[in-house]
Amino acid sequence: MNEVQTKTVKFIAGLCVGLALGFAFTKQAQAEEKKPETRKVCVDVQGKDGKPVMDPKTNKPKQDCKEVKKHEKHEATKIEDAKKDAKK
Repeated sequence: MNEVQTKTVKFIAGLCVGLALGFAFTKQAQAEEKKPETRKVCVDVQGKDGKPVMDPKTNKPKQDCKEVKKHEKHEATKIEDAKKDAKK
């Protein structure tokens, strides 16, 4: 093999190793991400007349419950501040 072919083979081998490591670290980072926090939300079931439906066994209103993700509120920057930063 001449010098050019050797450099090409080394380049391709290095590129393959780099891509393989990149994918491995990406999969590891995705695995470490925690699941979003959830909370249970229950709402009384209402009949056609608008009154709560009563459970005959417990004599309490029937409830429809769901798991809902918690969302964090993010602070926003003022538009004026953003324009000043963009000019700098």
